[in-house]
Amino acid sequence: MTSSLNSPQDRKSRRVLVTGGAGFIGANFVHYWCRRYPGDRLVVLDALTYAGNPQNLASLEGNENYRFVQGNICDRPLVETLLKEEAIDTVAHFAAESHVDRSILGPAAFIQTNVVGSFTLLEAFRNHWQTLPVPGSGKRGPIFLHVSTDEVYGSLGPLDPGFTEQTPYAPNSPYSASKAGSDHLARAYYHTYGLPTLITNCSNNYGPYHFPEKLIPLMCINMLLGKALPVYGDGQNIRDWLYVEDHCRGLDVVIHQGTPGETYNIGGNNEVKNIDLVRMLCQLMDELAPDLPVRPCESLMTFVKDRPGHDRRYAIDARKIKTELGWTPTVTVEEGLRQTVQWYLTHQEWWRPLLSPEYQDYYGQVYGN
Repeated sequence: MTSSLNSPQDRKSRRVLVTGGAGFIGANFVHYWCRRYPGDRLVVLDALTYAGNPQNLASLEGNENYRFVQGNICDRPLVETLLKEEAIDTVAHFAAESHVDRSILGPAAFIQTNVVGSFTLLEAFRNHWQTLPVPGSGKRGPIFLHVSTDEVYGSLGPLDPGFTEQTPYAPNSPYSASKAGSDHLARAYYHTYGLPTLITNCSNNYGPYHFPEKLIPLMCINMLLGKALPVYGDGQNIRDWLYVEDHCRGLDVVIHQGTPGETYNIGGNNEVKNIDLVRMLCQLMDELAPDLPVRPCESLMTFVKDRPGHDRRYAIDARKIKTELGWTPTVTVEEGLRQTVQWYLTHQEWWRPLLSPEYQDYYGQVYGN
């Protein structure tokens, strides 16, 4: 089994294009990479749609090895220019429309970004890759990392084993179907053209910089505002929760040690029912927040109509990445949730501006209030 983390001293520097780097997971990855590999060149391409926030990367301004470009991954000339002028040898592709509820309200954007955008990137990198020098003996060559989701596998029953890399795809929402399509494209570009692609399918991430529409930040912010905590259906839906820093470590390992053409599932080994997760957050907020408008927070819990096609359970079997690459998650859900609640408590200047009229309108469409 190989070491779970590459030593910065034992590698050549890389020139990395991070798509969607101003979003939640992308921004955490950019911060992680800049800390771990300060000699690498990092170029972030982000369209800055509603969930892409330049404040997520504000602390990196002035870093000579970091560049931010506002633009769309569907803009082929822009992508080609960046690949060439920055001599990119690594693409970390996070850019995606990623919220199931929004995909139900408006699926077209998901097809455009997740399928057409991914195709545009793959085509541009395929042409660029052919111009790059052949790496020397024992050196890691170019890599196209496609970051995807466990939702492509569909839904599990209560006693079913977790998703493996061999689980047949069975997406149940426009979002997961669009991600499945982009996964298939990335796989096909390896098998057809030899493009060195890697695919990762992760479970539910949580942590800093998470847009308020997602479950954990939504609950944290609503508690701080004294608003209802909407829980879909009976609250028995189960998710496998992965702290975003652990995910970034996993992506690091895959980029440096993964076998091109392969898929690696990255999970947190933290299966929790939604209702239990909300109760854990309530207890943490009651403990950590000094002046809540409503206490105890659990009194704010409200059950709302379930969303269409709501998958009952996700669970990742991450034995492949552990066995082949030596990665395992290190943050328990209890530790990660505590850190996350503390982050939202101490970063109100980050999340309050995000509660825009557009967000409030979306919130009303989804939860009816």
